[in-house]
Amino acid sequence: MSLAAETREAARARPFVLDALRAGVLNHSAAAAWLVDEAGLGGDGDGDADTDAIATALRRFREELPDYATADRAASVSMQSGVGIAEVEAEAEDAAVTEGDPLLRVGGAAVVPEGRDTALLATGAVDAAALAAVLRRLAAAGVAVEAAGVTGGTLVVVVGRRDGATAVRAAEAALAAVPTEGE
Repeated sequence: MSLAAETREAARARPFVLDALRAGVLNHSAAAAWLVDEAGLGGDGDGDADTDAIATALRRFREELPDYATADRAASVSMQSGVGIAEVEAEAEDAAVTEGDPLLRVGGAAVVPEGRDTALLATGAVDAAALAAVLRRLAAAGVAVEAAGVTGGTLVVVVGRRDGATAVRAAEAALAAVPTEGE
């Protein structure tokens, strides 16, 4: 594989590098030096020459990528306090649904309407990309996520009780600027 192909692969494996390339805010030389260390690129020859070649490969790769863009998602965000995550046994799944529908169920765990956590519910134009944007925004805000999922136009994220208001603001901001793949 050529050094240019390895550089493109290394950038794709690190989504924040790809986002910075698409947005046109990446310092190519600094990123090249970082990729030499982080991804082990250019280990065959002169370090400076390899870094220059990787920086050039990044510049050329940028020309192939669509510009960074975001889209506003039409979604209503609400908060539900007093939820928890409970284990649901296979034979008890039907009973759990009749006692109160869980907000989210994955494998043997469910978000149920009894507990000390807070659930964010977003309904509308939400999908996996919207969930990813919300999770990134919550991580940037320092909000720990206990559970998350999206399906059928509904997004659910469970956070600690005290983080509910911050999480709602972060989710609303994220849904107003969900990254798109470009044209």
